[in-house]
Amino acid sequence: MKMTTIKEILSDTSVPSLVSESTTETNRNSTTNPLSIIWEIIIFYVLSTWYIIEAIYRLFVPVTEKSVKGEIVLITGTGHGIGRQLAFQYASQGAIVVCWDINEKTNQDTVKIIQEFGHTKAYAYVCDVSKRENVMEVARKVQAEVGDVTILINNAGIMPSHPFLDHTTEEIESIININVMAHFWTLQAFLPKMIEKNHGHIVSLSSCAGLIGLRNLVAYCASKHAVRGMMDALNRDLRVNPKNRIKITIIYPYMVDTGLCIRPQIRFPSLMPMQKEEEVAQQIISAQRRDVFEVSIPRHYLSFFYYLKLHPDKIGNLMNDILQSYTDSDL
Repeated sequence: MKMTTIKEILSDTSVPSLVSESTTETNRNSTTNPLSIIWEIIIFYVLSTWYIIEAIYRLFVPVTEKSVKGEIVLITGTGHGIGRQLAFQYASQGAIVVCWDINEKTNQDTVKIIQEFGHTKAYAYVCDVSKRENVMEVARKVQAEVGDVTILINNAGIMPSHPFLDHTTEEIESIININVMAHFWTLQAFLPKMIEKNHGHIVSLSSCAGLIGLRNLVAYCASKHAVRGMMDALNRDLRVNPKNRIKITIIYPYMVDTGLCIRPQIRFPSLMPMQKEEEVAQQIISAQRRDVFEVSIPRHYLSFFYYLKLHPDKIGNLMNDILQSYTDSDL
C-alpha cells in the first residue's frame, strides 16, 4: 500500500471522498490488511482534529457565499410564507426561479410580485407535490420550458396540530404524502440530471420537530424526522462517487410566523421568539450558498438539541417542562 504523508492528506480537498472510496473498497474485500486499518485509524484521528479546528475557525470566518446567478431554482410551496420569501430573495440575486404550489392564484401572485421588481425570469406552475404523476408531468414541462433544475428546495408542508388519536387516517396520509413523499418524487424528477451534469444542490426543510418530539405533533414530527434521515442517507449515497459535486442542505427551523403554527405556546417568548419568514428565508439561502450540510434556525438550537441527547432522557423531559415550547391543539 502506498503511504501518503499527513501534509498531503490535509492539503487534499477531496479527502472525504477518498475516505469514502477507501471504505467502499474495504467492504468489497473479504479480507482486510491490518496495516491498512491502522493507517486509516491514524488518518481518521488526524483529519478529525483538523476538521474540529476548521469548524471552530469557520465560526468566526464563514465560508464565502457562492453565486446563484443564472441557477435554475425550483421551490415548492411558493404561494405564501417561507417559500414565497425564498422566491423573492433568489430572484433578487439573479437566479431563475421556478415556483410550484397547489394554489394557482397565490402562486401567480408570487411571480407577479417578482416581475414587478424587474426580475423577469420567474415561472409559476400548479403542482400537487403529494402526487407522483403530477410531479413528474410538471417536471417535464419545467425542463422543456425553463431548463434543468440546478437548485431544488423542498419547502412545501402542512402541520395539523392535535393529539395523535385525534388525527384522522386521511390527515396522517396527507402529512406523510406532502411532508415526506413529495421529497422522493421531486428527487426522482430532478436528481438524475444533477448527477448527469455533476452539478446541483438539494435543500430540504425539516424542522426543529425533526430533532425532538413535541406534543400535539406526533405525525408532523414523524414526517420531519423522516426528511432528516432521508437526506442524511442520500448524502451518503452521493459520497460514493469521489468526484461528486452535488450538495445537500437540511434546514431545521423553529416555529415561524407564517400561519402554519396556529396556536403556538411559548413560555419565554423573549428567549425563544417565533422566527420571521423573511429572516428564515435569508438564512436558508445563506446556508445553501455556503454549502452547509445542516443548520437550525436559530443556529444554536442544533447544538443545544445534540447536547441534550448526550444526557439521560429524564433531563430532556425536565428541560421540556421548563421551556414549555409547543403548539396547542388546533381542534
